[in-house]
Amino acid sequence: MQRFAVGYEKVCRVIWVVFNINVAFIAHTLMGLIVIGLFPSIAAIYSTVRTWLIDEDQSWTWRQVWKVFHEAWGEEITSANGFGWIQFIAGAFLAWDYYLANNNDLGGHVGIAVSGILLVVNVVYWLFALMSWAIRAHFDEKIMWIVRMSVSMCIARPLCSLLIILELLLTVWVWVKWPGIFMTFGIVVPLFLVIATIYSFARIPGFSILAELMESKEVHPSYEADR
Repeated sequence: MQRFAVGYEKVCRVIWVVFNINVAFIAHTLMGLIVIGLFPSIAAIYSTVRTWLIDEDQSWTWRQVWKVFHEAWGEEITSANGFGWIQFIAGAFLAWDYYLANNNDLGGHVGIAVSGILLVVNVVYWLFALMSWAIRAHFDEKIMWIVRMSVSMCIARPLCSLLIILELLLTVWVWVKWPGIFMTFGIVVPLFLVIATIYSFARIPGFSILAELMESKEVHPSYEADR
C-alpha cells in the first residue's frame, strides 16, 4: 500500500509539472511572437525537465517551474533560434523529398526503394534532432560537438532510440484517440518522455539515473551481479 501511495504521488507530480511546463511553453512562445519564441521555449522545456529529473526534491510548485523555465528561455533567445531554425529547414527539406517520392511515379521497385530510404532518413533525422536538444541542455559545448554526440547516441544506444520512436508513435495515437490530452499538455508530453528515456537509458555522464543509483548504493541486485 505504501509503495502504491508513493507511485501515485510520483505520477501526480509528473502530471502537475508537465501541465505547468505546457502553460509556460505557450506563454513564452507567444511572448516571442511565435517565430522568435518557439525554439527558445523548446530549449526551456528540455532544460526544465532535465533540472526537475535530477533534483532530489521533485515536489516543485508552479513558481519553481516558471522560474526555471523563464530563466532558461531568456538565456536561449539567440542560440536556440539559430539551432532550431537550421534543424527545421533541414527537416522540412527531407519531408518535402519524402512527399515528392510518394506523389510522383518513380517507377515500380525503384520508387518503393526511394520512398523507403527517405522514410528511414526522416525518422533517423528527427530522432537525432530530439536527442540533440537534450544533449544541448546538458552540455555547454559548441554545435558541432553536440551534433557528433547526438549522432553517437542514436547509434550507440539502440534501445534508447527504439523506445523514443515507440513513445512518439504511442503519443500520436493517444492524441488522435483523446484530443483533450494534446490540448491540456501539448508537445510537453512527448518531449518529457524523450528526456526521461534519455535519462534512463542513454547513460550520459552527469545525466543518468543508473549512475545515480550506483552512487547511492541503491542498485538492483542484477546490476550488482553485472559489475
